[in-house]
Amino acid sequence: MTSVTRLLEAANRGDKQAAAELLPLVYDELRKLAAARLAHEKPGQTLSATALVHEAYLRLVGVGIGAGSVSDGRHPKFDGRGHFFSAAAEAIRRILVENARRKNAARHGGELKREELHSDCIAAPAPDEELLAVHEALDSLAEKHPEKAELVKLRYFAGLTADEAAIALGISPSTGDRHWTFARAWLHRAITKARDPK
Repeated sequence: MTSVTRLLEAANRGDKQAAAELLPLVYDELRKLAAARLAHEKPGQTLSATALVHEAYLRLVGVGIGAGSVSDGRHPKFDGRGHFFSAAAEAIRRILVENARRKNAARHGGELKREELHSDCIAAPAPDEELLAVHEALDSLAEKHPEKAELVKLRYFAGLTADEAAIALGISPSTGDRHWTFARAWLHRAITKARDPK
């Protein structure tokens, strides 16, 4: 049993010391995941990789936040390292989606569109709009094919390689490749259909 798995089990039992010891062991990996996701966001992003890691970690483990402590039953129980990083990918995804929705809200100027100075540029979908489209399509995929949706979360939101994602899900790399091919095609079709419902 790895030290991460041991500390996860102890944190699941409500051991705040174990939860505190867990962060240094997983911090670098979580920060790489967060930085990889933020690299796809538009420039001027107000959310830093560090803030994203801290928010995701607090949602997962809930260290030192009173009513949101590990032992209150609101935080998930983890079956090991792969399950923890899968949950981290989901937490990162939800934080980014919440941030995109907040920025698109009317009170934040969400109905206003930024105009480029160069009229010869072809406007591409804004990263926030793309993130929200992926989020909605991913929720639909999860309803029909949950394991394939988990694979996408690990690859797209957590930045894991194909092999790392397969290991985290406990499937073979060839099954992971088939799931990835299917999920990409499914999501592409769903997003395209949502943009142009003809």
